[in-house]
Amino acid sequence: MKMILNRTALVSALPFDLEEVKAHLRVGDDSDDDAITKMARTSAAEIEQFSQIGFLNQTVTVTLLDPALDRIISLPIGPVAADIVPTVTVDGEGFTGFTFFGGNRPSIWFKPEYRHTTPSQVTIEYQAGFGADAASIPADLAQALMDQTALHYDGRSPMDARSLTTSPHMARIGARYRGVQL
Repeated sequence: MKMILNRTALVSALPFDLEEVKAHLRVGDDSDDDAITKMARTSAAEIEQFSQIGFLNQTVTVTLLDPALDRIISLPIGPVAADIVPTVTVDGEGFTGFTFFGGNRPSIWFKPEYRHTTPSQVTIEYQAGFGADAASIPADLAQALMDQTALHYDGRSPMDARSLTTSPHMARIGARYRGVQL
């Protein structure tokens, strides 16, 4: 089974507070605001990718090619509110024969009567993310974002590639949110 993933932002807010990031970096003026914003955006993207999460509200579209419907399918991006109902199409037709499980690691379970079918394509569209602004992001992830940004900021001078990788805090916190994928 092949999975194609697309994310579309639902909000234009930044997933961080620039003043908090600057305070963490011990930057007191505005001369580096553009560079710091770019570094923090990069850090946010790195954490989202590594942890398989959405910081801010976004629409996630997952297309499964030649899927087997005989098991629970883990969806790639969380968290998802418990009351979210995804839109599912099977070979282009609307479909409701499933149970959806939200939370940090969302998944979908196809009802028994559909488990032996072999569609060529299933598309699942749902909303993921912690909320509409930086204040909705858990504190540990916000701290991991600032630590990763500090690594980028401190690494502006020439360094070897092994020195500029992932902050230990980002790796530890990101792994906690990533969870186990089946």
